[in-house]
Amino acid sequence: MANGAWAEIREKFQAALALSRVELHKNPEKEPYKSKYGARVLLEENNLGILWSEREEIETAQAYLDSSEALYLQYMKEIGSPPLDPTEHFLPEEEKLTEQERSKRFEKVYTHNLYYLAQVYQHKEVFEKAAHYCHSTLKRQLEHNAYHPIEWAINAATLSQFYINKQCFMEARHCLSAANVIFGQTGKNPTTEDTTETEGDVPELYHQRKGEIARCWIKYCLTLMQNAQHSMQDNIGELDLDKQSELRALRKKELDEEESVRKKAVQFGTGELCDAISAVEEKVSYLRPLDFEEARGLFLLGQHYVSEAKEFFQIDGYVTDHIEVVQDHSALFKVLAFFETDMERRCKMHKRRIAMLEPLIVDLNPQYYLLVNRQIQFEIAHAYYDMMDLKVAIADKLRDPDSHIVKKINNLNKSAMKYYQLFLDSLRDPNKVFPEHIGEDVLRPAMLAKFRVARLYGKIITSDPQKELENLATSLEHYKFIVDYCEKHPEAAQEIEVELELSKEMVSLLPTKMERFRTKMALT
Repeated sequence: MANGAWAEIREKFQAALALSRVELHKNPEKEPYKSKYGARVLLEENNLGILWSEREEIETAQAYLDSSEALYLQYMKEIGSPPLDPTEHFLPEEEKLTEQERSKRFEKVYTHNLYYLAQVYQHKEVFEKAAHYCHSTLKRQLEHNAYHPIEWAINAATLSQFYINKQCFMEARHCLSAANVIFGQTGKNPTTEDTTETEGDVPELYHQRKGEIARCWIKYCLTLMQNAQHSMQDNIGELDLDKQSELRALRKKELDEEESVRKKAVQFGTGELCDAISAVEEKVSYLRPLDFEEARGLFLLGQHYVSEAKEFFQIDGYVTDHIEVVQDHSALFKVLAFFETDMERRCKMHKRRIAMLEPLIVDLNPQYYLLVNRQIQFEIAHAYYDMMDLKVAIADKLRDPDSHIVKKINNLNKSAMKYYQLFLDSLRDPNKVFPEHIGEDVLRPAMLAKFRVARLYGKIITSDPQKELENLATSLEHYKFIVDYCEKHPEAAQEIEVELELSKEMVSLLPTKMERFRTKMALT
């Protein structure tokens, strides 16, 4: 919009608002001004707020929208019944609106006010208030039957992500369950709103939104499982039975408090709609899983929504989205493996992760998808690394591991090193030189890759003493890189405190071990 046209519109609204405020104060107390001019002032404040909001003049928009909200709350407190609609000033008495229609229009203006306040606070990154206004808007839209199912459902699903990040899983589950129920109304229930252009683009929009809601469900399942893992793991990432027992004891308290927590939360819908939402909720836990069976329930739900999301977000046309869904699927297997006690089954879960991730590397052009490529390389490397550790643990329980097991361990070791090296090589400049200063965004993964490659060289099983000595030397080289880099760049030390301490130990111990090895070789 041209600046001149915008200025003209703004001036008209502001002039109308000023006149309304003047008229508003002329009315006698016995005929309260709000009943005659309240709706007009509210509407004008709202419209100015919306205009400023769309021009990204956020502070000005908020001032008008806050004023509009305060006016509505004051009016409802003092008067209670709906005011005259602005259009009624020009209608004869017999054509005036019914009380019901008048109330509907007045409430719709206030709902729009809340909607734009949500946008304002989102823009200002005041997420707590943005979520509050978004939740209130969605609730009112249901109460007044003024919503489009697809649009409402995606907004509710998006709101769930705020609650997931706040670890309010009951509220997140409620939003997602409501999204499923309302989305199911698409094309079935007429609404009181005009159909928007975007909702007319069914089935394309329908399938896209269905996929997006599915992705929100995946995040719910994954985050809830990861939250449980972080609460129960020890300092090397394994299940801590004492922590698990503590959480079991807390479970009873969580269940006892469930009803009071539920009452405090803002619930969507009444009557049959509320029952339908509850029916979806009851099939999904909001509590952190404490054992494999509980985790498996969330995993299967997440995997169901992975399939649903991939129906729309296919590699051909939605490369980044498809890859993110596959990465989430891999992450679901990874966190499920944490709860699994059988090491062979854990290996199979990591194998599934590799099977879904490796084909992505083949299809991706690293020139255009460098960051995604790095993420996948690192993740595949870590999956092979975990499998190798598990196979070593299995072999340690055997009295005399056979050559097949040794070969398997070495092959897994080799594959992990390959992908860690691919990741590290991606950090090199066009002249293949490794950077003297590693960027902050890749510092920790780069240091972890160096540390794990060092450890992998030390884990290679060989009967050739010379080869073993060479592997120890290469391992020492990588440990030294970490120690030397952190001495030159002290800020890096805080990113890898545990790995740095272990690297220092190995830099101290390995030369002695290698010297003993050389002495032994000389004697033989």
